[in-house]
Amino acid sequence: MTAPLTPPHPPHRPSASGGQGDNPWQAPPNDGDTGPHEAAVVRDDIRDAVIVFFAVAVLGVGLGLLWLALAPSVPLISDGKAVFLRDSEGEEAVGADGTFALLGLAFGALSAVGVFVFRRRGGIALVVALALGGLLGAFVAWGVGTWFGPTEDVVAHAKAVGAGVVFDAPLELNAKGALLAWPVAAMVVHLLLTSLFGPRDPEPLPD
Repeated sequence: MTAPLTPPHPPHRPSASGGQGDNPWQAPPNDGDTGPHEAAVVRDDIRDAVIVFFAVAVLGVGLGLLWLALAPSVPLISDGKAVFLRDSEGEEAVGADGTFALLGLAFGALSAVGVFVFRRRGGIALVVALALGGLLGAFVAWGVGTWFGPTEDVVAHAKAVGAGVVFDAPLELNAKGALLAWPVAAMVVHLLLTSLFGPRDPEPLPD
């Protein structure tokens, strides 16, 4: 008679902590509950995104006032019966659109830099808030410029100043695509700053 080369399996004994001992099917131990931490991160992301959205949108007031101050005026003149452009070949209307677009690009770049300094690690919610805030800011600027600019009642204005007197036409934004200059510039500049100076993921440890 010969003895077996492998010893018999020892009887199953529960561990001291009341677990399943050497049971290969048991769930791995939980090293810590990350739920509250992840929820806090989400709350911080939403809070920062809301702050960025409203802060960027409020800057539209400044863009509107600068547009009103820097945009070339369109001179009109009346003969007492009708209102005409004093210079029929003038490009002041195109200049107003170009001024708005250039200011939108500048405000987009500045707002992107400010948001990057505010929170370097970025995030999808922050970028979306930056873009939407820039778009709303552009609409606010458009409204501020036209509201505080020359009156839109050209006929009444012509009667008030009298025939033969030059007056300014209402400030208008004919190229509505200029409204996108701010959000597009903000996203592009923020992406460049994040890719160049944003935090990097840690390198994996060598095997």
